Amino acid sequence: MVYLYGIKKTGERRLVATFSSEPQLLAYVRWATLETTGDRSGKFEQGSVLSSSASWESSGEPLSDEDAAAVEHNPTPSML
Repeated sequence: MVYLYGIKKTGERRLVATFSSEPQLLAYVRWATLETTGDRSGKFEQGSVLSSSASWESSGEPLSDEDAAAVEHNPTPSML
């Protein structure tokens, strides 16, 4: 499982979704990114799991104690 974290402008990081594979995560991030403002940062599609984030990061291991079952797994644009 791959974990997707959204990072707010304040630097606060939160788990926003999990994916079965890194290619799925990267495809979703490409779709959700409306405008790139730097490496892994930009403006994101309203309704996407990254919509309130300024940037993102991913990891093959959990980076926090957040419950992965509490976020969407393999979200897709059709889930909007």
